[in-house]
Amino acid sequence: MPVLNAHQSFVLIVDMQTGLLPAIADHQALVERAGKLAQAARLLGVPVLATEHWAGKIGPTDPALLPHIDKVLHKTHFDATREPDFLPALPVGRTRVLLLGTESHVCVLQTGLGLMERGYEPVLVGDCVGSRHPQSRQAAWDRWAMHGLERVSAEMAMFEWLETPANPAFKQVLALIK
Repeated sequence: MPVLNAHQSFVLIVDMQTGLLPAIADHQALVERAGKLAQAARLLGVPVLATEHWAGKIGPTDPALLPHIDKVLHKTHFDATREPDFLPALPVGRTRVLLLGTESHVCVLQTGLGLMERGYEPVLVGDCVGSRHPQSRQAAWDRWAMHGLERVSAEMAMFEWLETPANPAFKQVLALIK
């Protein structure tokens, strides 16, 4: 797979909701890293979407992330691509989907596989996904690899989007990383 390109990418934050996050291992660091990636994406013109699974029961997206999200999509399926309004809401012309969120082995994995089946190129942001149990996250990573899908870190994505220190947003993105 080629280097990530800001003009071909979008970010999909899956189910980082207030009712679920406290049960996720190391959830505060997860939200912090996801927030930095979302901020960098916005600085570089990369659209940021989020899903909420049964928001009435699981709660809204974490408020720390909301200022950096362009659109929140509601769902009841674990695989967001099965929702009738999901695919039409995705940014046109962008096929590289950086996936992050919870839970790694349920909604993130199923949505990633669904996107792949529909012609998208999902990329798992490994340090921005979580599960209640570390072994569940590892199982998701193993399955991801079995399907030949990419896994990157948030920082890898940011630097690939930047391409060069001459990028006008370089100093702002660098401040997020440090």
